[in-house]
Amino acid sequence: MNTPTATNEVRHHPSYLRVFATFARNSLIRDMTFRSNFVIEMISSMGWMCMNLGFYILIFSYVDSIGANTGWGKFQFFIFFATTILINSLVQAFFMPNAEEFSELIRTGNLDFALLKPIDTQFLISLHKVHWSGLGNTGFGLCLLSYSLWKLYVTEGIHPAPIQFVLYPFYVVCGVLILYSLMIGLASSSVWLGRNQSLYNFWFYITNFSRYPMEIYDGPGRRGAVGRGLRQFFSFVIPVLLAVNIPARLMAWPLAANNWRLAAFTLLATFASLWLSRRIFYWALKSYRSASS
Repeated sequence: MNTPTATNEVRHHPSYLRVFATFARNSLIRDMTFRSNFVIEMISSMGWMCMNLGFYILIFSYVDSIGANTGWGKFQFFIFFATTILINSLVQAFFMPNAEEFSELIRTGNLDFALLKPIDTQFLISLHKVHWSGLGNTGFGLCLLSYSLWKLYVTEGIHPAPIQFVLYPFYVVCGVLILYSLMIGLASSSVWLGRNQSLYNFWFYITNFSRYPMEIYDGPGRRGAVGRGLRQFFSFVIPVLLAVNIPARLMAWPLAANNWRLAAFTLLATFASLWLSRRIFYWALKSYRSASS
């Protein structure tokens, strides 16, 4: 017997913001029940970020930029690194815990109850839990971003363009939505695979390409052909490179001409990713068989 997925189209429309606020409050209460664990998780994740930062500081003690003539000097790259931290911490705090539990909902039959709730199923599956300790990295990223901007604009005397402070948070949100679309698409495969426990591995392998500036993939000659191919694939087919690179580029060097073409494509990629991931999610639900069948 197929599950009653059509019930999502029938009922009244709840206040999604209020529902999400309830989810967030309940998650915080649950985390505060075990405060020591909450603090340890936050310290350990921030410690990992500090070790990564220390590694890059060590690299920049020997070189002036990441790659010759790429434009990614020390503080430009730290802006990129801070952007990576911000986007990934938001994804991991709001979406990763829920995506990881999707296969368990299927295995235990609890997805049946989610399908019968008077709310959009994808919203419920994606946001019912918030991993608050993961937001410690968000604070770390904001501090690193502020320091890098101060060093770049005040110490080095570079004058920022006002539009970049408007576009930067907007494109950070676009980056989060692109990565979320990829994640919910991968999680949906649990319907067909039964119990997809390798979600985080796939997620790491694919998003690992977004952790570096796209310019480093442009090697010379035949040896650079593979890198250029990877850059094209992960920019225009699976746009994970755009998720971090575009907001970072707009903040590090906003007036570069090629930024605006890529920024326009990123908008298209964001909407296309959200649309496609939603189609995949509901296509997967149509293949789902109720635990009571």
